[in-house]
Amino acid sequence: MEVLVLQHIKIEDPGYIKDLMLNDGVNLTTIELDEGEKIPDDLNKFDAMFCMGGPMDTWMEDQYPWLIDEKKVIKEFVVNLKKPYLGFCLGCQLLGEAIGGKVIKSKPSEIGMMDVNFSDEKKRDMLFSSFPNKIKSLQWHSYEVSGLETNEDVKVLASSPITKYQIFKYQKHAYGIQFHIEVKDTTVNEWGCVPEYKSALEKQLGEGALEKFDHEAKSNMSQMNNYSKILYLNFKRLI
Repeated sequence: MEVLVLQHIKIEDPGYIKDLMLNDGVNLTTIELDEGEKIPDDLNKFDAMFCMGGPMDTWMEDQYPWLIDEKKVIKEFVVNLKKPYLGFCLGCQLLGEAIGGKVIKSKPSEIGMMDVNFSDEKKRDMLFSSFPNKIKSLQWHSYEVSGLETNEDVKVLASSPITKYQIFKYQKHAYGIQFHIEVKDTTVNEWGCVPEYKSALEKQLGEGALEKFDHEAKSNMSQMNNYSKILYLNFKRLI
């Protein structure tokens, strides 16, 4: 299996799901866009695409001009080639834009361990049907997807009180996940070293919040890793 991974900062990779893929012998082609690496021209050779999070936002094309090409590639892969796609956080928002939505400011930002509630659509979904109706999720975002209500190809699978599109599906092959299901034990501390992430965390939860956040994440890590495993095993069935 050939998987194309689009990354926007080196420390935000597919995490626990990456470990599962490597153990399975999946061939990963990782493109570090923030370091100037180019996305391959031949998208047909890839069976699936993972698009990860990052400290930038979808509208920052002047500051990060590679976002322009990335958006075109995602649209080609998902809308035209109809290949399996998983987008996390920023990758979720990029999918939303690619299929006609927009990205808006979250009011307020969601940062911390928070509940996500699944809709009835979950029961009919290949990836999430076996998930419980409510799960704890690691949130770290200040923007979210909006404007997909009239798109008949979109199903909302999970929401929170603040963010409607916590998980959404486009047709049967592309998924946006606003939270971080892919995390590992080291994730929170590593991300806390990124100035943009640390600033958002302390603005939302107060100075010194990183240690408490890290402890709470680790307390829920076994369950989150289990959800990652279920997601990955089910995602393979799309390929």
